[in-house]
Amino acid sequence: MVIEVNKDIDRYQESVIMGLSAKQLIFSAASLISGAGLILLLYRYIGLTASAYIAIPVVAPIALGGFYSYHGMSFYEVMGRKLRFAFTNKALVYVSTECETVIQKYMQELMEKEKSRAGFLKKHKKGPIEESVKAKDEKSQGDFEEKKRKQ
Repeated sequence: MVIEVNKDIDRYQESVIMGLSAKQLIFSAASLISGAGLILLLYRYIGLTASAYIAIPVVAPIALGGFYSYHGMSFYEVMGRKLRFAFTNKALVYVSTECETVIQKYMQELMEKEKSRAGFLKKHKKGPIEESVKAKDEKSQGDFEEKKRKQ
């Protein structure tokens, strides 16, 4: 026994008439009625072409309300979010914390740590390690000064 199931079962919709769901049927009928009504009302005054051009912007959002879906949201939800994001979002402002005074404070902290480490090593151990700490301290200070001059 073989039972065929759609691969995309989440998008399954039950049709009411002519393959349309109830929502699609209601919105398509509403757009058809509003479009026909507008054209019939305006036809006498501005002609068929102009009345059709006026009816299209009225009918399109109504029809999209029934057929359009994006990530499970209806047309009205998507457009509401777009409008909200366009008009109510605040601008994101970046404030740099990488100014020269912050860098100098950071370098001073590093130097103090290195000096305290060198003092600790000096008390407990004498030898080539003390010289390497001193050389590393001078090198980092020299690198900082060189980068500062380049900017």
